[in-house]
Amino acid sequence: MWTKIKIFLEMIKFEHTVFALPFAFMGAILGSVVITGHMPSWIQIGWITLAMIGARTAAMSLNRVIDRVIDKKNPRTANRAIPAGLLSTRQVLLYIILSFALLIWATMHLSILSMKLLPIAVFLLVFYSYTKRFTWTCHFILGLTLGLAPLGGWVAVTGSISGASLVFYLTIVCWSTGFDLIYACQDVDFDRKEGLYSFPSRFGIAASLYTARILHILTAVGLITLFFMTNLSLWYLLGLVIAYLILFYEHKLVSPKDLSKLNTAFFTMNGILSTVVFAFTLLDLVLVHHK
Repeated sequence: MWTKIKIFLEMIKFEHTVFALPFAFMGAILGSVVITGHMPSWIQIGWITLAMIGARTAAMSLNRVIDRVIDKKNPRTANRAIPAGLLSTRQVLLYIILSFALLIWATMHLSILSMKLLPIAVFLLVFYSYTKRFTWTCHFILGLTLGLAPLGGWVAVTGSISGASLVFYLTIVCWSTGFDLIYACQDVDFDRKEGLYSFPSRFGIAASLYTARILHILTAVGLITLFFMTNLSLWYLLGLVIAYLILFYEHKLVSPKDLSKLNTAFFTMNGILSTVVFAFTLLDLVLVHHK
């Protein structure tokens, strides 16, 4: 059983929860301080963590089940658990059911608005995995889905949506769409061969990397906009300087002629960026809160 669980966690890249979870925490603490004037409780943070684990596990597992035939054909993904025969579809479906149950259970302990918005989140989590079959905007739909992490954290503790929360949401939409465009460049030939829809297969690698740069510029604009809309101060700005340098370095790692460092640009840099922005936001709000 433990071997199967280990294989499952590797299949869904559980360690990459670091992409979205820090922004969910950031949405929670920022929203709580802005709206209520105090930090969220540890109990709220705990339920948000469980909800995020459930949501991401369900989404990644669904993606692996829905794309199992495609993954088997793609040399890059043929060794994933389902196409490699390490896990059965039935086993993964059980994990999906348990993950959605965890998401619903955790959300029930958060705000009423969280429960009301849950069907939208579930729809996007399921819908995204089918989009590469009919639209090159699939990366943008993924962005709309991943952007729910900070918005969900905000709504979970405040029970409301404000202008700042929407700016934060759109900022993470741009960030995640941009890094997915970079990631998708490695499958451009396979997508074209199989008739799959993606931005790189439709417009080319150069256009994809250029669009990702534009989206990450918008990300930078969104993050600084939050500074002017909330209680954030100089510590947050220091975190942004580091985040901007990470974004710049990420795009220096890849070019239309050289994608050899794509995994570093996608996994390592984006994981560091989300952690840095959250850490400096937390430091900023803790210092301000205890003044």
